[in-house]
Amino acid sequence: MSLKEALKLADRIIFEKTGQHLDDLQEAVLKGTLEHETYKHIAKDFDCSESSVRKVGSELWQILSEELGEDVNKKNFQSAIQRFKLSNVSNFVSEQHITGSFNTCGEARHPPEQRNSHPPNQETANSKPTKTLHQDLSEMPELGDFFDRTLELQTLTTSILQQNCRLITLTGISGIGKTSLAVQLVQQIKNEFEYAVWHTLDEFPTIDKFQSNLIQLFSQSENPDSSPTNPKRLPLIKYLQNHRCLIILDDVHNLFCSGELAGKYKPDYEEYRSLFKQIEKLSHQSCFLLVGWEPPKEVPQLTSENTPIRTLQLTGLDTAAAREILRDKGLTEIDNCEALIHRYQGNPLWLKSVATLIQELGIGATEVLIDDTILLPEDLKDVLQQQYDRTSELEKQVMSLLATENQPVNFANLLHNGQISSSDLLNALQSLSRRCLIEKEASLYTLSPVVKQYIKGL
Repeated sequence: MSLKEALKLADRIIFEKTGQHLDDLQEAVLKGTLEHETYKHIAKDFDCSESSVRKVGSELWQILSEELGEDVNKKNFQSAIQRFKLSNVSNFVSEQHITGSFNTCGEARHPPEQRNSHPPNQETANSKPTKTLHQDLSEMPELGDFFDRTLELQTLTTSILQQNCRLITLTGISGIGKTSLAVQLVQQIKNEFEYAVWHTLDEFPTIDKFQSNLIQLFSQSENPDSSPTNPKRLPLIKYLQNHRCLIILDDVHNLFCSGELAGKYKPDYEEYRSLFKQIEKLSHQSCFLLVGWEPPKEVPQLTSENTPIRTLQLTGLDTAAAREILRDKGLTEIDNCEALIHRYQGNPLWLKSVATLIQELGIGATEVLIDDTILLPEDLKDVLQQQYDRTSELEKQVMSLLATENQPVNFANLLHNGQISSSDLLNALQSLSRRCLIEKEASLYTLSPVVKQYIKGL
């Protein structure tokens, strides 16, 4: 299929779905994709930001996925559009019982008005689920401002919908955007499940209350006429096997002890370990997404394609997306902000905090960058303090050692410089890594500038 044919067919698909033809940027994204160009290169050619290109690409892949009936992305767009053309030809011949030539890239046979003529509260022809949807998202925060996370969204969506992963951990340091990403994900994929449930674990973290609330939702939807005081209830795993469920547990770190190495359960919450093992080991069609500062200790951080477990440790936003945060906060010296973004590692909350301080003080970003200054507003200190307080005394010793180093340091030097045994040092480094409080480059360890400044000020 030629480039022109592919773009024309894509335009037809988009028009049938939205009632609008491809705009210039959408066409540039598809053309660049077919020519194997990166989003960065497409953005440069079109003279716009990379985040804008990624956002448009994400929207296009979502529409095309819905219309083509398969997961479409930047890597497989060309083959997907080719398969659609072949399928279109085959179906047309079968339906019409004719031979001869025809143009599959012509105008849509059914205009958008016919396809979208249903009232808003009725399912359209594009609705995939055939069973009633049950959603308990009352504890899910509002999305608010959401900045580009296209790659992370694609990774999570593929893991859940295509690879049928049963247990996924989404971790990252405070303020990095874990919950916002999870909310965006749920908004995009919730209708693919019979049940979509969001629980924040600071509300009712005990296993009995957690399971009781879930089972009540399942049993009442299955048997709406049953007595609420004595419904027939199955073990939770049976409901997960009988129904396709998406369950998000936010603030999962509230299950674990403070002052201990990462992932150690509080005494009253040990039974969650058994639940997570059941979710991993037993066959079912549901997915648990665990969101928090640290994962359960038994969840390996290095997974393979052959396991139903995935881990995603969230890092900072790219420069283009981070610049949007600074613009929203009224910083006009955008050209001088790359160093500021790098210093605060593209962390959305950290950038918002320091940008607010800069605005209130009436200084410019350039002045902040003098002498490698690291501003730590009080609200940012409070957030870091919460995560620091969770660490063990052993981890605090290791962070203090790293705070004195001007360059990344290897294990041997840390062992030599501190009064810590090799076994304890290894365990502390692993725990700090799981808590996203240290950075690892090859065999070297370091603290981020913000965390280092915070530790030095203690």
